Amino acid sequence: MVKIGISACFMYPDPSRVVFGPKNLAYVEGDMFSYVSQEGILPVLIPDLPFEKLTGILEELDGFVFQGGTDLAPQTYGEEPVVSGKWLGDPYRDAYELKLMDYAIQNKKPVLGICRGFQLLNVYCGGTLYQDITHQVPGSIVHRDATLYDQLTHRIKMEPGKTLEKIYPEKATDTVNSVHHQGIKVLGKGLEVLASCQEDGMVEAVQVSGAPDLNVIAVQWHPEFSVGKKPPHLDPLRLYAYFVEKVKNQQ
Repeated sequence: MVKIGISACFMYPDPSRVVFGPKNLAYVEGDMFSYVSQEGILPVLIPDLPFEKLTGILEELDGFVFQGGTDLAPQTYGEEPVVSGKWLGDPYRDAYELKLMDYAIQNKKPVLGICRGFQLLNVYCGGTLYQDITHQVPGSIVHRDATLYDQLTHRIKMEPGKTLEKIYPEKATDTVNSVHHQGIKVLGKGLEVLASCQEDGMVEAVQVSGAPDLNVIAVQWHPEFSVGKKPPHLDPLRLYAYFVEKVKNQQ
């Protein structure tokens, strides 16, 4: 069975929480587990352990999915908050996931980054982020609405001849959900843009151009939230099938 590691989201001690209030929690959002758990795939939540204890677990994994969640901290990509006290992110999770990303890249393991995972890949490659698109990018569209959440959508434009267009050869443009308020400001080294938001040009998909078999890809939207939705939404299972094919090619 193919084993896919999923990076964890974290919740920290909170005395107001009735269950496990004083404890640290690591979790996967339910749609993500469902998305990864296709036939023949074993999803594995990657625990938060000292790296020397984690290495043996990572060696057993065939591919890595980096899921969404909290913001990256500005200091992780060498910046200070653009507004004092806002968009501070989660530097602890950043450090945990950057170690996982480094392991995956250095060991040539296939990677699928989603939302935060897309931004993490950019930062891993030396890029930076807009801490808040609305605040920093005049003329940008709304990319996050807390009420609409994954019902908020926009269209993307795929780069001709690139990987995403090959996954969706009949789609020069199409619709994705939009659940983020941060985005790529400076593109990381070695990253290649695969798609951008049609309305304001924000980068929406990238790949590591030098990765073997083009096996490192990331998207700003949440494909796991669109399973079962009809066109014009992109079929998220085709993106996942591309990733799984790369995983199987590495075995």
